[in-house]
Amino acid sequence: MKVSKDIATGLLAAPMTRREWLLMMGAGTAATLLPGAVLAQDKPRRGGVLRVSAFANPSSLDPATGGAGSDHTFLWTIYDTLVEWDYATLEPRPGMARWEYPDPTTMVLTITPGIEFHDGTPCDAEAVKFNLDRGRTDARSNIKADLSSIESVEVAGPLQVRLKLSRPDTALPAILTDRAGMMVSPAAVRKYGNEHDRRAIGAGPWRLVEWADNQSITVTRNEKYWRDDRGFLDGIQFAIMPERATGLRSVVAGQNDLAYQLPPRLKPLIERTKEVELVTGPTLYCRQIYLNLSRRPLQDVRVRQAMNFAIDREAFVKVAQSGAGEPAYMNLPSSHWAYDPEVAKLYPYDPDKARALLAEAGYKDGFDLSIGGYADADSVRRAEFLMDQLGKVGVRLKFTNGTVAEISAQYFGQEKKFDALVSAWTGRPDPAMTYGLMYGKDAYFNAGRVEVSPELTELLAKSRESEDTAVRKQVFSRIQRIVMEQALVVPLGFDAEMTAISKRVVGYRPNLIGKPKYEFVSLAS
Repeated sequence: MKVSKDIATGLLAAPMTRREWLLMMGAGTAATLLPGAVLAQDKPRRGGVLRVSAFANPSSLDPATGGAGSDHTFLWTIYDTLVEWDYATLEPRPGMARWEYPDPTTMVLTITPGIEFHDGTPCDAEAVKFNLDRGRTDARSNIKADLSSIESVEVAGPLQVRLKLSRPDTALPAILTDRAGMMVSPAAVRKYGNEHDRRAIGAGPWRLVEWADNQSITVTRNEKYWRDDRGFLDGIQFAIMPERATGLRSVVAGQNDLAYQLPPRLKPLIERTKEVELVTGPTLYCRQIYLNLSRRPLQDVRVRQAMNFAIDREAFVKVAQSGAGEPAYMNLPSSHWAYDPEVAKLYPYDPDKARALLAEAGYKDGFDLSIGGYADADSVRRAEFLMDQLGKVGVRLKFTNGTVAEISAQYFGQEKKFDALVSAWTGRPDPAMTYGLMYGKDAYFNAGRVEVSPELTELLAKSRESEDTAVRKQVFSRIQRIVMEQALVVPLGFDAEMTAISKRVVGYRPNLIGKPKYEFVSLAS
């Protein structure tokens, strides 16, 4: 279940077409299953409870109000999505609904009949309209940017919804594979209000039983689930274990069955343990420094550029990722169809250039920067590396550490507590989502809610207009150049997926997002 080094790290000798990229990714994911093909080919057995070590408490179990990328592995158990993505390629395909474009500014969703929410209410056209309107307009929604092209949502029949768009938007199918496509029960939202964050009601394979903060989450089988080709487990128990080494030890000891997003330094331990299998594969998971552009001194582009020049990304991968992964010079890895190798040349490691830019900006003696980080050992290791690198040019990082949910909420939420955050961009099925969610003016992950330029705003919209890959690639090249010339982020390195599973786990499939889904998992007798 291991892939070759060039696939796992995403290092390719030459640019690829989107079709070649999809084929390579499909082959890469298949390769993760070859030596242990029994995992995918054994007939699934219904029953049993999967025990998972999860490293982060959710920010919310309501897809519209949460914000942490680590939420997805919980959300996917409770919610199905209107559109799905292929594990190997992230290509959209029908989920709870199928879609069509009668004209460039109209999208029609036809919902599969017979789907019920966990509370017994129907998932029909009225429910889909409720969810899309809530995502677009609710004051607590963090997915407004995803749905910004939707002008109105109309019920066209009991199981049909018509979306009128303000502009052509070919990224919508991919967008509806994510939080915006996760359907919650309108009755539950009306009943529980903000408490729905913790009393989530969806239409997925499992329903929520209990959420004990920072301890555990338990889901049990949805007996009315609308599909019979997945959702084999009786339930899933998530144990919240922030230290990923502890999570791995719990799998080795038989306390849990699966631990995911493990750091590369633990790979030798997994490989020496006969009771545990290692699953690896490429991901879009990018470690980076988020910057709040509304805060001084980060308002000065020279300061942001200096921070990019100050980081030795090759050393970051070697030291902070134990050599597994790829240096990140933008928000897409080199294997991605929209990657621009010319943009990747903008920030070679050059601490002298960094010092000169800081002096030019009036910070010859450097400055202090408040920054959020996480408290687990691997996050602390990354923080120490960055403190050393940036400290050498005069950027003194003042870290506040805590859990993923707490620190992320303090940075992205109303509090805006820090100037910057060391975290990850966990990847999205379409690059329009990645750039729109991070750099759109009102996007949740744009902590300062700053519009960089009218040109970038226009290009973000333009990136969703055409289905022609060549046209989109040109648009993304311009977007990437603006993002990196303006130094809106400090990308560091891309992770490879590392998941440890016990021998009794059958049918686990890695995916390019790098976050576990359990819909095809079963347990051996």
